[in-house]
Amino acid sequence: MSRLPSSLRALISYVADLPNPFRALILYIGFALARIGLIDRHRVVRTTDLAWPRIVTGIARMSKNAVDIAMVGVAVGTSAVAGVGFAGPYWGLAFALGGGVAGGTIALVSQRYSAEAFVELGDAVRSSVLLVIAISVPVSGAFWLYAPAFIDALSSNEAAIAYGADYLRVVGLGVPFAALNLVGSRVLVGCDDAYTAMRVRAGGAVANIVLSALFIFGLGWGVEGAAVGTVLSNVLAVAGFTVGLVRGSAPLVGEFPVAIDPAGSYLNPEMLRDLVEIGVPVGARNLVWTAAEFPMLAILDVFGENTVAAFVIARRIWGIMNTPGWGFGLASSSLVGQELGVERPDEAEAYARDIIRFSVATYAVSAVLIAVFATDIVSLFAQSPDSPEIPIAVNLVYAACAAVIFQGISGGAAGPLDAAGDTKIPFASQFLGMFCVSIPLAYVGAHSSTPAIDLPLVGVTVPEVALPAIGLWGLYLAFMAETTIPAAINYLRFRSGKWKKISEAYRPGATADD
Repeated sequence: MSRLPSSLRALISYVADLPNPFRALILYIGFALARIGLIDRHRVVRTTDLAWPRIVTGIARMSKNAVDIAMVGVAVGTSAVAGVGFAGPYWGLAFALGGGVAGGTIALVSQRYSAEAFVELGDAVRSSVLLVIAISVPVSGAFWLYAPAFIDALSSNEAAIAYGADYLRVVGLGVPFAALNLVGSRVLVGCDDAYTAMRVRAGGAVANIVLSALFIFGLGWGVEGAAVGTVLSNVLAVAGFTVGLVRGSAPLVGEFPVAIDPAGSYLNPEMLRDLVEIGVPVGARNLVWTAAEFPMLAILDVFGENTVAAFVIARRIWGIMNTPGWGFGLASSSLVGQELGVERPDEAEAYARDIIRFSVATYAVSAVLIAVFATDIVSLFAQSPDSPEIPIAVNLVYAACAAVIFQGISGGAAGPLDAAGDTKIPFASQFLGMFCVSIPLAYVGAHSSTPAIDLPLVGVTVPEVALPAIGLWGLYLAFMAETTIPAAINYLRFRSGKWKKISEAYRPGATADD
């Protein structure tokens, strides 16, 4: 930073000293809870310092996704919004795969950082990089080669299929970079530095909005312009993490909490084993969200293009509402992991309990704000105020506002489980909520009966079954099911305390026999 012009240094210093509205709002919520004795004031401050940068990162990223959809809707129309929506679950695979590895990364890094086991910490980071590249590059290649077939599997709308295939083919090139972004972010959060991770990733999100606007409106590239902007912004963010973690600092970002030797070993069998053991359930849990969108979008296609577009809009708004979970979940994983790393399981549990309460209160504030302005927000995604998808989307947003509060319990309780390496239960709870309840409810809303099914070999026919005519209520109830069921299961697991015993196998110095 010393090489920057004095005027630019002064501007950066001035901006850095301005009051932080995000931190202030979260602190206000936390102190209000502390005042009535629900959480500890000291834990409010530590949690907020880790959570708010991640929440800002989430808002930036989800706002970027929402702005992309809004720009596509305004510039191209409803069919393009539906097409990008059909491509969305495939792009989400980048975050499911990368998030799985990153879930193992933060568990291993946070415990080794608090124990000052920096050699093992470097091994964990390099192993994470190798693993995430190995699993994401083939996915990227498949999207480039077979994009039309992937979109065609979800819809019979020819216009939406064409737009979706154009978007997926290009955005698929960014899958490895998006996955590496998650790993870089988790390394810093695990080292008690969410602020630097925020600066890198939020900067990438801002670049994405600017680039997408240039490519969509300036160059007229439509959905492909949105995809190119997404890819380039992820490349920039990966470059920032790489420079910072190798050199210990990055231009315009500042110091990093650790420096990783890139020439060290990448093939550490124990680290790779731990990453897989911890990360597979985390990745599977993330994959539940992504995989569930495939049958959900196929069901929505029965409702028609307007409902598909409305659902895509509502999910983008849901993504913004869900950003408190990004911060509180990672703050819980980091702080709980650090306490476990220095053998203080009771303090780890106290942090986890307080963060769950803190998270729920913050989600409630977010939900109320979005509900009040739902119609105005949804209108930003349409070509005109009279677009037919608007009233459908508004009602879906209201359902999302009710459902998202339970996400505070689900995500808050999953944080300590992730930190301890007890990642199978959160995966199972999400699977049950999505595939066993949420999707069936959406199906009931879209169909009047189940089809008759001939069972091979046994010669038995399962007869057609009439279904209740609940229509769009199936989608509203589906929103509720995907959060309430994981909330109940994850919280019961947290209350059982079994995760503290499980964490012993992943603490610094633990061996395969522990």
